[in-house]
Amino acid sequence: MKANARHHGKVTVVDLSGKITIGEGDIKLRQAVNSILDEGRKNVILNLGGVSYMDSAGIGELVACYKRAREKGAALKLLNPNGKVQDLLILTKLQEIFDIYRDEREALASF
Repeated sequence: MKANARHHGKVTVVDLSGKITIGEGDIKLRQAVNSILDEGRKNVILNLGGVSYMDSAGIGELVACYKRAREKGAALKLLNPNGKVQDLLILTKLQEIFDIYRDEREALASF
């Protein structure tokens, strides 16, 4: 998995690509989000458009990142979950917890 952060004013968009799976992808996701939160950035969007697969460890880490962000007074939102990832979010009912957007401009404006 790869994570590339870019800043739009007070919002940080993290473009994720590849697989978020146990042992590598989940660790990279944790490191990317922790790094942003440690910088004091409070508005984070995870762009899942390039994520082809996510296992239970990936889902767990997504929830853990959301929890860490909330504990630090930050907001974490999701952008563009594709087919299988979107299905997984629905199956686990996480679409009820996360703010999920299809359009980046809408996601940015939501802050």
